[in-house]
Amino acid sequence: MPKVSSVIVPYAAYLRVYEPLAAFPEPERGYWARYARRTDLPSYQDELRRSLADLLPTPPVPVPVHESADAFVTEADGVVCVCPWRTRLRGWQALAELAGDFPDPVLDALLPPVVRRQAAKDYERWLERNPDARPWIRTSTWQVPINWFVLVSDEEREYDKGGGGAGADAPVLRYRTPMVQARRRVARGLRALKEVMDEGPLIDGLVDVGRWLEEFHPRSLVELDYGGLVHALPAGDLEDDHSAADVAEGIEALRHGDGDSAGAAYGRLVERWRSVRDRRSAN
Repeated sequence: MPKVSSVIVPYAAYLRVYEPLAAFPEPERGYWARYARRTDLPSYQDELRRSLADLLPTPPVPVPVHESADAFVTEADGVVCVCPWRTRLRGWQALAELAGDFPDPVLDALLPPVVRRQAAKDYERWLERNPDARPWIRTSTWQVPINWFVLVSDEEREYDKGGGGAGADAPVLRYRTPMVQARRRVARGLRALKEVMDEGPLIDGLVDVGRWLEEFHPRSLVELDYGGLVHALPAGDLEDDHSAADVAEGIEALRHGDGDSAGAAYGRLVERWRSVRDRRSAN
């Protein structure tokens, strides 16, 4: 495998679902049960290193040839839960979204058209055999979608300032919440939003993420992880980041017809993420 730098800072945030072992049919359940007992479980940086290594050859390999057999593992209320990487599926989905992010000349320079066409054909054939497939992980570059913050509360916020490095000592900012709470917040948020607007990107995004959550076991754990975005925010701003609280305050204000307070909460969000948007434009 080509050597990849140990300093990997893709500015991406992640929304993950960890399902209990009981959610998986055999023999997959047995495999994950054995996997969870490993002492050398990989991190999200390990997944990134493997993905970036595939982009180094000429031509690049935009989607792994084989599906990943790895997962993230955690424990919730004494129950072992796993979040399969499904890197190949996510690679296909990300590739399909690239066309909207780059003009054709840039896209062709990143990934030749023949490579993209072949990947698209492979995905179509795979979907015919796996029509119900869905990823356990959603990724967002250069931002945390507002609808993700609806799923969590400020009390569930976990912050570790780390040692300032890009690897294991990097800062960590994440939220973890039971699936039942996440679904309840989606429903409550949608009711509040639909009382003041008929449609919009926030409602559409919340409906989409709500449908995605319904695909998983009710005893799952939902995690919102800032991932590499911790390196796009100054340390002081990161420590003071309580975006989930601002979103919750804004939705509560809408429920009570307080447009001014809702606008103020949204303004804090916009100002907080302005530096990240500016950095994206600079790139």
